[in-house]
Amino acid sequence: MTTTELVLNPHLALPDIIELTRTEGDAWKLSHVRRVLKLIGLIGAGMVYDETAVTIATYLHDWGAYPRFQQPGVEHALRSRQVAETLILPRMVLPDTAVAIILETIEYHDYRDFRPVQSTEALLLREADFLDFLGIIGLVREYGRGPKEMESACRTVLKRRELIQDRFTLPVAQQMAATRLARLAQCLAWLQEESFDFL
Repeated sequence: MTTTELVLNPHLALPDIIELTRTEGDAWKLSHVRRVLKLIGLIGAGMVYDETAVTIATYLHDWGAYPRFQQPGVEHALRSRQVAETLILPRMVLPDTAVAIILETIEYHDYRDFRPVQSTEALLLREADFLDFLGIIGLVREYGRGPKEMESACRTVLKRRELIQDRFTLPVAQQMAATRLARLAQCLAWLQEESFDFL
């Protein structure tokens, strides 16, 4: 089945969403989703939440940034919600409560959004997504994004760290963030040393 056939399919299930994430977002985006889902499992251990809803939301949360779906001037989290609400979720068999959770979880996930979340699922995706921007993985993600101008990538990493580091509320997420922040600080210090400050 082609991507177009999947998008036009009148009935979608989670395997279709996974396949569309792979084809539309490429392997880089799919690996991000898999890391975030792993983090949700770790930071949400012992918590009660709708695992199906948060899984679907995690696969869909960045679709608004994919070339097929992005719109100039529309922030990617809001655009991802729009795509989910109009194109994907109406063709899935889900209770209304799950749909509401998925839409909130997608819309509120971005680190630049300071609005409080209502659902546990939205909190889990938000803090897991934050974690995937920290530590060595966060640094590598930013440098992998390009361009090759290293100083710009370093500035982005530092700015994102400032916006994220004090926003964790879940105890396991706080512990993981502390570890990742320490690793990031050490890695950045080594980077400065080895570059002789000529990034």
